[in-house]
Amino acid sequence: MKPALLKSAGRPRPRKRKPDTTPVEIRPMRLEDLPEVYELGRKLFTAEKLPTLYRCWDEDEVMNLFSAEPETCLVAVAGDRVVGFALGSVMQKRGSAWRYGWLEWLGVHPSWSRRGVASRLVRQMTSLFIERDARIMLVDTDEANRPALAFFRKLGFGQELRHVYLSQNLDSHPEAIERRERLKDEETD
Repeated sequence: MKPALLKSAGRPRPRKRKPDTTPVEIRPMRLEDLPEVYELGRKLFTAEKLPTLYRCWDEDEVMNLFSAEPETCLVAVAGDRVVGFALGSVMQKRGSAWRYGWLEWLGVHPSWSRRGVASRLVRQMTSLFIERDARIMLVDTDEANRPALAFFRKLGFGQELRHVYLSQNLDSHPEAIERRERLKDEETD
């Protein structure tokens, strides 16, 4: 006797989308990549998910990093689409022999996550920093960003230090209130 086939109750199961199998190339970022990199970062670094990163991510941030050190700005490209990026810089303290490579921004489109794109970007950035005589590589992320912390730990990053950001809402500051009132009076004059 054959077992009866059971139908699932309720809605039919959604079909899983086949993952895109387009090969991913890691290459230096080009000027024409800037808009796509910015837009991808805008989608990734949202106020709801990553408020600290959201406050820092803007067109100027991307442009300034690319203008200052284009050789440490990478993109992951699948076909003609930017699916990831890594933006870094090399720093040297005056009077110190130590040079630091700082991976400032790393982002991968969600449909390309968990496919090794981020790891490849970090490995390539590591090589670029080594070529520029960096002795230490730095990354930072929000302490609540557990996936990023696990990812970086898996790649060998450690020596975690806690950094606290404090903020103050200036809307209720007496000077701000006075300024708004002054501007309002000037408009009515």
